[in-house]
Amino acid sequence: MGVNPSLSARISGVGAFVPPKVMTNHDLEKLMDTSDEWIVQRTGIKERRWVEQNVSTTDLGFEAAKAAIADAGLKKEDIDMIIFATLSPDHDFPGNACFLQDKLGLAGIAALDIRQQCSGFIYGLSIADKFICSGSHKNILLVGGEVHSKGLDRSPKGRAVSVLFGDGAGAVVVSATEVKDPKKDGHIIATNLHADGAYAKELWLPAPGTGFDDPDRMSMKMFEEDMHYPQMNGKTVFVHAVKRMCETLVHSVTSSGFSMQDVDLFLFHQANMRINDKVGEVLEIPAEKVFNTIQKYGNTTAATIPLGMSDAVKAGKLKRGMLVASAAFGSGFTWASGVWRY
Repeated sequence: MGVNPSLSARISGVGAFVPPKVMTNHDLEKLMDTSDEWIVQRTGIKERRWVEQNVSTTDLGFEAAKAAIADAGLKKEDIDMIIFATLSPDHDFPGNACFLQDKLGLAGIAALDIRQQCSGFIYGLSIADKFICSGSHKNILLVGGEVHSKGLDRSPKGRAVSVLFGDGAGAVVVSATEVKDPKKDGHIIATNLHADGAYAKELWLPAPGTGFDDPDRMSMKMFEEDMHYPQMNGKTVFVHAVKRMCETLVHSVTSSGFSMQDVDLFLFHQANMRINDKVGEVLEIPAEKVFNTIQKYGNTTAATIPLGMSDAVKAGKLKRGMLVASAAFGSGFTWASGVWRY
């Protein structure tokens, strides 16, 4: 089925959920060799949310999904596809979309997981946009959710990575629409997706996996070498993140016929405040046009953009009719950008 030129897709509803347990930088000082000053200076993070022991990624996604569906003014039965972006699934398989589908009581509709890490939400938005514009679906639930806290090295040797991540979920409903006034009516205008697998091991989780000379996906050797914890080359990630986010953001905005000055609000992936500040500096974006949440949530990977969108709406910073631009960069390396009228 081809793209229907008379159809567009819009974000009809947004929702978010974070666990109630707050982990401040001072709390982390008790677990590892770090300090509030060190974390804030290097990342901008002051606190993050971590789940209690019995809470899963789809538990968070379920709450965010209910909020997004309600915000869209829909019933759950109106949803005809679920897309779940995550790198921290409840289980290796099946995908989180299936577990969430069951919790929502929506048996029979399509359920899809994507693994684009920090770029997952924009990748998912692009996929939803294409399905909607093909005419095959009317209301797609897109969820970005993560529980990082259960997979972090909380000992002193894990501090460089473990201080960065928090738990949370954000969700949007992407719905079919006809745009009568492009300057006012909500619609997704453009998305651009990229990757370069040559840098896959600069930010990755090696084990469990089948890519080893070992008969098992997880061996004692892998465990003893901490290969079940995330590993990151921070300097390489920073340099590439700034470069690629700037490139793709400019492309999405200008190829859509806008200037950077036309954008009302920028929602960047929340990995590191220094990255977002540098992107803003390079592109000469006024600070008041960038909405950040990393200071209170940390990096929630696939959840950061919809989580920020929800907070921006609640804060009165994002209103219907505004032109929004987003960019993300993460493991893969993957990077992506999008422009939409909210």
